[in-house]
Amino acid sequence: MSKAQAVKLPTVKEKKLKNEKVSLAVHRTVVYIILILLTIVCLFPFYILLVNCSHSSPDIMKGFHWWFGTYFATNWRNLFANQNIPLLRGVLNSILIALVNATLTVYFSALTAFATHIYRFKGRKIIETFILAIMMIPTQVAAMGLVMFCIEHNLTDNYMILILPAIASPVTYFYMKQYLESVLPMEVIEAARVDGTSELGIFHKIVLPIIKPALAVQFIFAYVGNWNNYFTPSMLINDRELKTIPLIIAQLSASSPDTFDKGQIYMLLTIAVIPVVIVYLIFSRAIIKNLTSGAVKG
Repeated sequence: MSKAQAVKLPTVKEKKLKNEKVSLAVHRTVVYIILILLTIVCLFPFYILLVNCSHSSPDIMKGFHWWFGTYFATNWRNLFANQNIPLLRGVLNSILIALVNATLTVYFSALTAFATHIYRFKGRKIIETFILAIMMIPTQVAAMGLVMFCIEHNLTDNYMILILPAIASPVTYFYMKQYLESVLPMEVIEAARVDGTSELGIFHKIVLPIIKPALAVQFIFAYVGNWNNYFTPSMLINDRELKTIPLIIAQLSASSPDTFDKGQIYMLLTIAVIPVVIVYLIFSRAIIKNLTSGAVKG
């Protein structure tokens, strides 16, 4: 047998396997390139924010800058030295409102979803339909009635007005209800009842640990929504010491021409983003776990 005849030719199966590997490599490369581009697009505004907060106000007004300037420390000092805005108090106010509101919203939404999912009672479908119908009402429309009520009864400059109404979140309830239907078997509930666990004990000891990923996701959404809330506080909060970060940003942006400083504005925006990033980093593992578990279930 000649040397040419001794060479083993690849089989059809081997050729197919090789083609599949090449196709997979090309597909992954394209996906990675798209993901990198999307990441750049998402992070680019934050990069510009950091660049602008390191430039002086006249430089920012001149046009776009690609690289960092030398006014970061100056803008920082000017912002904290500005006596017209209660910066640190505003940050603490926003953190307090956002944390309390997000915690209560997630807890009571999960509790309501648990009740409508587990119990079968007369009018349950009507309640579910009513809650979902509220989702169709714009927040601004619903807030107008609340604002008029608070003004008539002298309830302005009160954090409870910002916290309590926002606890009732139909969107959070709907998400929790769908998640419970996919991960909570009734056999677990029945077994806990046989062991003598109370209904609230079942919710706290069994249900909440099971839905931790959903709680983390909705906590971040609720936190960010309350942190960025400007519409309602702008009409209900007038006290200087009770203002939140969005109100302070609007106040600084609307300052008189002789005190208007874009460097301070971008520095304040940078500071306002930091707590949101911290909360996201804390709960990012739970978000990833939630997304992957949903993909497996699908």
